[in-house]
Amino acid sequence: FFWLSLNVWFFWKTFLLYFQGLQYYYLHQMLGLGLCVSRASASVLNLNCCLVLLPMCRVLLAFLRGSQKVANRKTRRLLDKSKTFHVTCGVTICIFSVLHVAAHLVNALNFSENYNEDFLALNAANYRGEDPRKLLFATVPGLTGVLMVLVLFLMCTASTYAIRVSNYDIFWYTHNLFFVFYMLLMLHVSGGVLKYQTNLEEHPPGCFNPNKTLRQNMMMPKAFEEPFPDYTTEPFPEDLPVPEPFVQNKFMRICSEEPKFQSHFPETWFWISGPLCLYCVERLYRYLRSSKPVTITSVISHPSNVLEVRMVKDNFKARPGQYVILHCPRVSALESHPFTLTMCPTDTKATFGVHLKVVGDWTERFRDLLLLHSNQDTEILPIFQQRRYPKLYVDGPFGSPFEESLNYEVSLCVAGGIGVTPFASVLNTLLDGWKCYKLRRLYFIWVCRDIESFRWFADLLCMLHNKLWQENRPDYINIQLYLSQTDGIQKIIGEKYQALNSRLLIGRPRWKLLFDEIAKCNRRKTIGVFCCGPNKISKILHKLSNSSNSYGTRFEYNKESFS
Repeated sequence: FFWLSLNVWFFWKTFLLYFQGLQYYYLHQMLGLGLCVSRASASVLNLNCCLVLLPMCRVLLAFLRGSQKVANRKTRRLLDKSKTFHVTCGVTICIFSVLHVAAHLVNALNFSENYNEDFLALNAANYRGEDPRKLLFATVPGLTGVLMVLVLFLMCTASTYAIRVSNYDIFWYTHNLFFVFYMLLMLHVSGGVLKYQTNLEEHPPGCFNPNKTLRQNMMMPKAFEEPFPDYTTEPFPEDLPVPEPFVQNKFMRICSEEPKFQSHFPETWFWISGPLCLYCVERLYRYLRSSKPVTITSVISHPSNVLEVRMVKDNFKARPGQYVILHCPRVSALESHPFTLTMCPTDTKATFGVHLKVVGDWTERFRDLLLLHSNQDTEILPIFQQRRYPKLYVDGPFGSPFEESLNYEVSLCVAGGIGVTPFASVLNTLLDGWKCYKLRRLYFIWVCRDIESFRWFADLLCMLHNKLWQENRPDYINIQLYLSQTDGIQKIIGEKYQALNSRLLIGRPRWKLLFDEIAKCNRRKTIGVFCCGPNKISKILHKLSNSSNSYGTRFEYNKESFS
């Protein structure tokens, strides 16, 4: 809302600039308010087309998040809003594009009807009454504008939630039309249709041109037309009285020359060239960094259609909570997907891994390529069978809000189903050693629909629990597992998972009581709240984090959001 309000303010200020600017006097007389609206909306579009690319510079965001240049945690948390800011800029572009197109439709009609024979340089039409459709489809600015509208329509409609969920491929391919959009935009602004006056001192708007008046009123033979002296363009001598009309109207001035007009330099190039070059350089860097395929060491098929892939790659470093983008050419030549790291490389081991839920065409084809035979579904395939795996390229790692979970003294991590993956890398890191981090108490809440889902990381939770008990820190982590469905609850009962059985609860968490209990146990502290799960849970946690409590405890809300 703040960004939209800021754009409306920017639109109004630019509108007044063109409405009151003397250099646009004659053009305004021809086009009316269509000039002001089109130029003001174009300025807003320049700003948003410039900024919409910056949130997509993932390497830059990851660098800023991990560097010491942004030491303030509050400032780093603003980077978590990168996707929201990108969407907001996109919505703003759509809104003001409609306004820009409507204004130019009016301008095309005015150019045709208000053809000015006195100032031919201002006319976009060739003659009075010319078909406005020629200005839209037979000129470079008009044709590129129509094409940009079509591209923007495809990108916007394919970005809706329904399309992204039902067919992600459509969203992916149409969104990559942004490069075509920017190329058309560069051509669109090079037409120079709208012009401004350059000689305001010599020809103030509305001035009196005696030479032009005499030529229009006096009928002279053509023989005397050329040598006729231009005396009237000279200023009046000081000792001669000024004619009465000039005394009565202080705005009336004598012109010393005809008005001169010039097309605007395409300011859009200044706005978008920097971010566009930055984005292209980053894409090139990412392409070179991910050009070498990784080595898949093992593939594990988990219950509830979850696949674990473990890999190694030279010089690959990542922090807990980060994510990578996987690209498998045999699955799709252009399509890639982000997955959170569930295992990060350390000083003692180079292996890193991801867990992916098999939903959709891409993950189904990827699973079929990795699991070559049905009898290998539950096996860990040895590394000497590497030649049987398809080539897999990894781009990243990239930053996410969950990197901050280790930087709070107390953190509350809430996962819903497969949303546990960002916290798995954090738990793995704590298993290797927790004393070097600021975190001193972790509340881990995991909600699942079926009992089998807990088996994805049951071994990891048990190992971490046993390690903390051996180090006499059983209170370091508070594990609460919630099962929303009761079918098959007996399956988790066993000696292997005894540590988890006492922490398994039926139903859904009572979030208000949970927050009150955490606030009571951690008075006057700042607690980081991290959520990766359904929007319903996210909204509840966000609301509770912003509510006040009587213990002086402050909750800071964070949510997973792939940019």
